[in-house]
Amino acid sequence: MGILTKGKKAVLLGRNWCRDIWRNRILILDLANKDFKGRYAASYLGIVWAFVQPIVTILIYVFVFQFGMKATPPKAAGDVPYSLWLTVGIVPWFFFQDALMSATNSLMEFSYLVKKIVFKISVLPIVKIISAFYVHIFFVFLLIVLSFLFGYMPHIYMLQSVYYTFAATVLVLGVSYITASIVVFFRDLSQIISVLLQFGMWLTPIMWTMDTMRIENKWVQQMFKLNPMYYIVNGYRDCFINRVWFWEHRVWTLYFWIVTFLICGLGTVTFKKLEKHFADVL
Repeated sequence: MGILTKGKKAVLLGRNWCRDIWRNRILILDLANKDFKGRYAASYLGIVWAFVQPIVTILIYVFVFQFGMKATPPKAAGDVPYSLWLTVGIVPWFFFQDALMSATNSLMEFSYLVKKIVFKISVLPIVKIISAFYVHIFFVFLLIVLSFLFGYMPHIYMLQSVYYTFAATVLVLGVSYITASIVVFFRDLSQIISVLLQFGMWLTPIMWTMDTMRIENKWVQQMFKLNPMYYIVNGYRDCFINRVWFWEHRVWTLYFWIVTFLICGLGTVTFKKLEKHFADVL
């Protein structure tokens, strides 16, 4: 009975949370637009810097791995250029990384809003995620352009990038509700997350695959696949390179959404329990 009661409470919290988001959708978009424009307001190039840094990072990785280490895509990818294969894998990670770091610090950055009694502070992590989403849209279109330049005509499979972007957004939202709640009381968490994201990037098959790493042990392979971002990164490659629909990975799709909804449930409960103490600490 206790489990059923907790389950009902979690469902109720989730329903109220969705309702709050819908009611405050105009405010959320307005804050996201202001945050995106204001992030680089003091610099001469403005929001251009939001795109320059990821592009430079991609070019560095391409130079190191393709020209320095002579890396090649896995055999399953066919004759696709390594630079395209790498870029398709790294774009969703950039979105996850930027959105998580920004959303984690959202309550501290908008502390003046947290202290307002009538303000729904649960929307603040979403504001930061939408702000990061604007940059991600640009890079998705960049992937389409790169595919065309490398001789890959746009195809219907690319449309499911909308699905994988939505999946990544829900995942990062659930995680950020946990991290944004805790970082208010434990400020070092922000630095810890930054370090963990560096490890996470190398634990996700962005620059490597099971074939290139020669990981033959099936149990070890399954352990790597338990990382939810494994599903997202491979999904983007299915969109732009492999031409595989997401429902063809039934087991991993089911696993991803079960894990993601559990994370969202935990994040919602954690945020709700600690919410009443935010204003006092900030």
